[in-house]
Amino acid sequence: MKHTYKIKGMSCEGCRTKVENTLNEIAGVEAKVTLLPPQAEITMVSHVPTEQLKEVLAAVGDYSIEMIKGHHAYENKHSNEKSCCSVGGAHNHKTVATSNVAAGKYYCPMHCEGDKVYDQAGDCPVCGMDLVQQPVFNQKTQYTCPMHSEIVNDQPGDCPICGMDLVPMETSESVENQTYLDLVRKMKIAVAFTVPVFIIAMSEMIPGNPLYKMMDIEKWNWVQFLFSIPVVFYACWMFFERAWKSVVNWNLNMFTLIGLGTGVAFVFSVIAMLFPDIFPVEFKTHSGTVHLYFEAATVVLTLVLLGQLLEARAHSKTSGTIKELLKLAPTEATLVKDGEEKVITIQDIQKGDSIRVKPGEKIPVDGQITEGNSTIDESMITGEPIPVDKKKGDPVSSGTINGTKSFLMVAEKVGSETLLSQIVQMVSDASRSRAPIQNLVDKIAKYFVPIVVVISIITFFIWWQFGPEPSLVYAFVNAIAVLIIACPCALGLATPMSVMVGVGKGAQSGVLIKNAEAIEKMDKIDVLITDKTGTITEGKPSVEKIVVKQGEELEVLGQIASLNQSSEHPLATAVVQFAKEKKASFISVEDFESFTGKGVYGKLGGHEIYLGNKKLLEQKTIRNFSEIEAEVVAEQKQGKTVSYIAIDQKVVGYIVITDAIKATSYEAIQGLKSQGVSVVMLTGDNENTAKSVANHLQLTDFKASYLPQDKLEYIKKLQAQGKVVAMAGDGINDAPALAQADIGIAMGTGTDVAIESAKITLVKGDLQGIVKAKELSHAVMKNIKQNLFFAFFYNALGIPIAAGVLFPVFGLLLSPMIAALAMSFSSVSVISNALRLRSLKL
Repeated sequence: MKHTYKIKGMSCEGCRTKVENTLNEIAGVEAKVTLLPPQAEITMVSHVPTEQLKEVLAAVGDYSIEMIKGHHAYENKHSNEKSCCSVGGAHNHKTVATSNVAAGKYYCPMHCEGDKVYDQAGDCPVCGMDLVQQPVFNQKTQYTCPMHSEIVNDQPGDCPICGMDLVPMETSESVENQTYLDLVRKMKIAVAFTVPVFIIAMSEMIPGNPLYKMMDIEKWNWVQFLFSIPVVFYACWMFFERAWKSVVNWNLNMFTLIGLGTGVAFVFSVIAMLFPDIFPVEFKTHSGTVHLYFEAATVVLTLVLLGQLLEARAHSKTSGTIKELLKLAPTEATLVKDGEEKVITIQDIQKGDSIRVKPGEKIPVDGQITEGNSTIDESMITGEPIPVDKKKGDPVSSGTINGTKSFLMVAEKVGSETLLSQIVQMVSDASRSRAPIQNLVDKIAKYFVPIVVVISIITFFIWWQFGPEPSLVYAFVNAIAVLIIACPCALGLATPMSVMVGVGKGAQSGVLIKNAEAIEKMDKIDVLITDKTGTITEGKPSVEKIVVKQGEELEVLGQIASLNQSSEHPLATAVVQFAKEKKASFISVEDFESFTGKGVYGKLGGHEIYLGNKKLLEQKTIRNFSEIEAEVVAEQKQGKTVSYIAIDQKVVGYIVITDAIKATSYEAIQGLKSQGVSVVMLTGDNENTAKSVANHLQLTDFKASYLPQDKLEYIKKLQAQGKVVAMAGDGINDAPALAQADIGIAMGTGTDVAIESAKITLVKGDLQGIVKAKELSHAVMKNIKQNLFFAFFYNALGIPIAAGVLFPVFGLLLSPMIAALAMSFSSVSVISNALRLRSLKL
């Protein structure tokens, strides 16, 4: 038996894992827990009382569980509760729904705590990385005077002091650069004080050693100490703070190793400078002073700071697509009211407002053209470079660019409802999601730092006992090098950086990916299930003709059109439109009923009327369709859809509807087949029509007369065979199959229900987008594997070299400074490799 339960108290990925593991420890229970929505799907061998589940969860944390009775839409609200997995209390955590992430908040680029966000900038309490700001969409634009910055208005206008035009304030950009600029400032200070320390320490290598002629070594040691203080206690002090947090909370990370290595070097140097007599002779120079490591500590810290600086710069590039999308939204619009035009901010636009869009302007919100026509550049939304002709009645989307003509539009969707806003939100959410492959990395990273510390200790003792003289010096230096060269950060960044860039690249090409799991699964699909209408075909059916054997043609047309007015199916819309063109009369309908996948029924003027396929007639025991069946089959074999018309239990004719196959469908299907993907069409249409379309497109297979539940069962059957299944559809009837498939792919031209059920949305509603999604997922997964290989290989090679394995054969040792340089650039290399996805051609 299987039940679905609602879980309360979870606020991060750590909570989800704890709850899932706890439930799975119960005998006879198999649980799968999700964070968004916070639910558990539990399969039981025998019934387990809910009270028992509550007791088990209460024992491990502040969690509660209750069974969900019936189907209820889940609404995830913002929670201010502190996570049971949060640490330190340095930040105010918030868990937010994936579909409603609070703009202007901060998150960890390594997603250590799932979707958790923070109210203030800072560093992640788990891994120590600098938090990254989420994109701010539809932020209220404020205006200031370029000469008098104290003047700030919500509306454009003139400065009351000097009369100059007010200009928009670049608030988001300055916030975004704040961390980077702070690191630049600290880097300048670190370099300014580190370089003299390094020169002093290396002066012994200069012939004649001119510095020691100016002052003796004891005084220069004091100079090194004084110059190292600003580096250690100001410019790079944040590394020690992060290291301390990591130890206190036992979330060991890169900064644990950096803080331990450089801290030991600095403290050792201070003690050696103040109390040289307590050290053995092998630590001392010929003049009786002890070898100090101020230069090692300051140079290592400065190089780590350089790595953080480069990472901050690189991070801004990985989220470049989101920034470009944000820039698509204009800040102002021209409102037309009572015949007058007024410039307003887009935040002030209300639904129903009439907006004037002038040549070359960006369209501010989603709506419909009410007057005029133009060509619209929609490449930033669909990825297609050719402008689209738009006329009165056509829809337009925010962020797209008007051509050379002016038109009026009515605002239908504003703020977060617009297509552009939803795209930005989806890209942002997907960029922060975790791919399943990340779970392996997390397990390794959990043990990485303790293992490195152990290796460092072993290195010290081996060099101390078996190394050449001065063995203690060799032991000390090599142990520090091991600590510093290890880079768990490169492992942690390998997956999220590739996902972030890949999701952004997909958005630029009209492929919207809901989460990282979809990328990983899309790369593995071997069967694509596709609907026909609106997916393979244009989804804009039109009536070719109506054939009436009994009765007046116009009268019958009026009856079936009246019946179809109560239906939202594209075929029904085509019939209604055809009847209006023929000027048929419409009458009221009673007892309307829709039979999913079969047709419709209703009473009109005392007559019972059915319009639908052969299955509907057979279900209602209407038998006299054989007289016209040959004509119907002939039409169907040409790929047309035919619906029978029955009045009072008698078939009186049929109506022929055509829906053109999209020009790109054949090329897309062949492209998928060449990649080893079987393409199967499941349609509710009849066998003859389906066969005609399948033969034309050279599909792998097809199934006709399939109802929604049939599609669902067919996908389950394939999955039971071990197939990874993707499903492409655009209608409400496709939603169950889209949800069941490993990857649901919705046509952006389809219904909101279908899009909500899918993992990938194609903005243009074109099968060619599936080819792009497949190529993108393959490229992203390849990039992730490259990053992981580099990170593993780097650490597997670097740590032994730092420990001194090459010394017995080649006499080579790795100084802590070189180790720090290598460590700093390892993370940057991973990010740089991820950035190569930006040049991918889809």
